[in-house]
Parts: sequence; structure tokens; C-alpha cells
Amino acid sequence: MPPSREQILAASAGWVAVVLNVVPGLGAGYLYQRRWKAYWITSALATSWFVAGALLGQNADAAAETQNQLVGLVGLLLLAGVTATEAGLAVKRVRPSS
Repeated sequence: MPPSREQILAASAGWVAVVLNVVPGLGAGYLYQRRWKAYWITSALATSWFVAGALLGQNADAAAETQNQLVGLVGLLLLAGVTATEAGLAVKRVRPSS
């Protein structure tokens, strides 16, 4: 019998999922945890952030370009931080407390 979702999640190392969501970012830790729904939600949010930045920055002057890049970077770092935290908490939630 194949393992359940909770068994797979509990067997994963929480720190690996956290690091994978921060360093390469964009939900790679969810792939490690085999959490496809969370991965696709994160991918959709990141793609939307890129598209919004591209659309809003089309006619920006040079001074606004730097600010737009900074806002884009902060948004992606925030997304990475939130997903990393959530991935670590998900492992804690399914593991039996010692």
C-alpha cells in the first residue's frame, strides 16, 4: 500500500523544504514534499507578480525602473519567506509531538 500524504510529509526533512523554498525559491520545497497544490499556487502567484511588474513597468522612466525592480525583488523574497515558513510548519503539524 502506498504511503499517505501525511506519511510522506512527516518523513520529509522540514529544514530541506524550508531551504528549497528560500534558495531557489518559487516553491521548490513543495516539490520535495510532494505538495502539488501548494506548488502550483506558489507558481501562479510568482507568475502573476512577474506579469504585473512587466505590465506596470512598460512605460517607466529610468528613475522608476530601479524602484520597480526593488519592489519586484521584495515581493519575491516575501513570497519565498512565506512559503518557507508554511513548509516548515506543515511538517511540524503532521509529526507526532515528542
